[in-house]
Amino acid sequence: MKRYIALLMGSNRPDQPQPDEATVARGMAAWSAWMAQHAGAVEQGGGPCGKTKLVGPGGISDIKNDVSGYLVVKAADQQAAAEMFIGHPHFTIFPGTGVEIMEILPIPGAP
Repeated sequence: MKRYIALLMGSNRPDQPQPDEATVARGMAAWSAWMAQHAGAVEQGGGPCGKTKLVGPGGISDIKNDVSGYLVVKAADQQAAAEMFIGHPHFTIFPGTGVEIMEILPIPGAP
């Protein structure tokens, strides 16, 4: 099995209305059901992401991006990992825009 990071995109934008309590409750129930359904594949439950700092040659700066959370899953291939997220509550109930799936590759030359 390969490992994939799933980046939850788009729900931290300040211009986007926040869901009401009933929607949050419905979304969290759906999220819990999704986690239970995929318990054998979820390697790390991850969580929400906060504000972003960029560290680069010019130093440290505050930036914004569309990443609102993450989790790590195991799957035979990228397509199978992506298919786990079809209909995910992040974008069907909450205001997220989608989930980006990327394989976690081995570090070159590492044992």
